[in-house]
Amino acid sequence: MKQTSAKSTGLKNTALKDMASKNTAVKRTVTAKETSARRVTWRVLLALSGMAALAVPGAGAAEAAPRAAGDEGRAGRCVVVYFDLGETLVHTAEDKSVRYLPGAAAYLRALRARHIPVGLITNVPPSWGSTDAERAAELKKVIDKDWAGASPFAWSDFGDRIFTPRTEAERKPAPALWKRAKKAAGSCRVVYQAETAEEAQVGGSLGYLAYQVARPGWPPYLPVRLIAALSHLPYGNTALPKGR
Repeated sequence: MKQTSAKSTGLKNTALKDMASKNTAVKRTVTAKETSARRVTWRVLLALSGMAALAVPGAGAAEAAPRAAGDEGRAGRCVVVYFDLGETLVHTAEDKSVRYLPGAAAYLRALRARHIPVGLITNVPPSWGSTDAERAAELKKVIDKDWAGASPFAWSDFGDRIFTPRTEAERKPAPALWKRAKKAAGSCRVVYQAETAEEAQVGGSLGYLAYQVARPGWPPYLPVRLIAALSHLPYGNTALPKGR
C-alpha cells in the first residue's frame, strides 16, 4: 500500500509539473503574440502616416508633413480635419446654384460618425465682418441662398472652426489662415484637404497632413479610416510603446 501510495504521489507531482510547464509555455506564447500584435499595429499606423504624407503632390514622404516650429511640444492623440470650401466640398454651377460635390456629403457623415471634428479654411471678402463668426454667418447666407442640394449643407458640423481672412493680406495662399486654424486645434494633429496642389503644398509646409482632392487615380478624399488611425499615432515628443 505504501509503495502504491508513493507511486501515485510521484505520478501526481509529475503531472502537476507538466501542467505548470504547459501553462508557462502558453503564457509565454500569449505574451509573445500580444507583443507582436502591438508591434504590427504601430507599424501599420506608421505606414499609414507615411502613405498619407505622400498625398501632397510633388513632395517626398520625408518632407510632405514637416514639423513646424512649436510642434515639439504637441503630444495630442486627436485630429482635426480642415477643408477648403469651393470645389472641395461644394460646386457652383454655371447657373450659380450650389450643391455638394459627389461624395462630399457622405464623407462628412463618415467623419461625423467617428466624432472627428471638421473645419473650413476658406477665402471670403474681409468686408463681410470684423470677426470669423461674422464672416462665417455671411458665408452661410451666400451659400444657402443658392443651395440646390437635396439636403442642407452641414454647417453644424463645422461649429466655430471656420477661418476666413481678416484682411486681403491674409487671403490664401498666405499662411495666416492655416496658422490660426492650427493654433485653434491645440495639441491635435491637423489635416487639410483642398482641390489645388498649391494649397495642399502650403498646408503641408505648415505642419498639416495635406491632401489634394479629386485627383485621377486617387480616392476623392483622404480615407476616413486613415484619418482615424492618425489620432492614435504619437505626435511631437510622445513616446512609442515599449517593444518598438
